[in-house]
Amino acid sequence: MLQTPKHFLQFKDLSRAELELIFKRTQVIKDRFKRYQPYHPLADRTLAMIFEKNSTRTRLSFEAGMHQLGGTAIYLNTRDTQLGRGEPVEDAAEVISRMVDVVMIRTFEQDIIERFAAHSRVPVINGLTNEYHPCQILADIYTFIERCGPIQGKTVAWVGDSNNMCNTWLQAAEVLDFNVHVSTPPGYEVEPERAGLFTTSYYEEFTDPMDACRDADLVTTDVWTSMGFEAENAERMQAFADWQVDAEMMSVAHKAALFMHCLPAHRGEEVAAEVIDGAHSVVWDEAENRLHTQKALLEYLLRGQIED
Repeated sequence: MLQTPKHFLQFKDLSRAELELIFKRTQVIKDRFKRYQPYHPLADRTLAMIFEKNSTRTRLSFEAGMHQLGGTAIYLNTRDTQLGRGEPVEDAAEVISRMVDVVMIRTFEQDIIERFAAHSRVPVINGLTNEYHPCQILADIYTFIERCGPIQGKTVAWVGDSNNMCNTWLQAAEVLDFNVHVSTPPGYEVEPERAGLFTTSYYEEFTDPMDACRDADLVTTDVWTSMGFEAENAERMQAFADWQVDAEMMSVAHKAALFMHCLPAHRGEEVAAEVIDGAHSVVWDEAENRLHTQKALLEYLLRGQIED
C-alpha cells in the first residue's frame, strides 16, 4: 500500500519537534557546505519545480540545493506545460508525481497546491502562494536562531501588509511559541481565518507601527504590493506611506534587534536604505539560508529523521 507522503504546504504542517530537527540539520548541512565537504543523501533523486509565479531566490535556492545534495532539479513553467493549457491540477499531480521524488510549486491560490498535493504520490513543498510562504519563514527563523539563539518567548514585529509572509509568521508563532506584533494600515488587518490560525493568543495588533516595534527582538517587513496585486499599487503606496521601517522604528526595538526582509526590497518604500543596509540588517544571511534550510527540508521529507 502506498504510504501517504509528508507535505509542507503551510508552516503548521510540521510540528515543533520536526522543525527543531530541521533547524539542527540545517546547521550540520550548512557547516559541511562551508567546509567543502560533499554530502549527497539525495543521489538519484529528482525535484520538479513548478513555477506559475516568477522567482529568483526560490528557483536558485531549490535548484542549487538539490544539486548540492546529489540530486537533480527540473524547472517547469506552467506557460510551457499542459497545466498552462488547461490540464486539471489533479491530473498533472498524478503524472508528475510518478516521475519525480518531490515537487515544489510556486503559484497563486493555496487551493491549487492543496489540490495538487491531494493527488501526489510524493512530498509537495509550497514555494509561495498568495496565502503562505513557509520556506521563507523557515529560513528567517533559522537566521534568528543562528544569530540570537532560540526564538521561543521572543517578539517579532511585523510592519506592513498582512500578506502571505505575515500569515506564515503568525502560524510559526503558534507552533514555536513566540509573539508577533502586527501593524498594518486600516483595511489591511490580519484575517485570522485566511491566515489559518488556531488561536489569536500569539499576536497583537497595533495601529501605530512604532508601538509594534517597541522592544521587539526582530523587525521585519515586505513589499507593499505583493505579486498578483499590481493593480492596487497606487492605492497601496498612499495607504502604506507611514509604515516604512526606518531608523526611528528600529531605535525603539531591542538594542540587538535584527531587521529582515524576504527580498526583493524597495528602498525608500517599505524600508529605509539606512535600515536595510545598516547594522541591524541580516537580509543577506537570511537570503543565503533559504538554500540551507531547504536542503534540510528536502532531506527530511525524503529520508525522515537523520542523526549525525
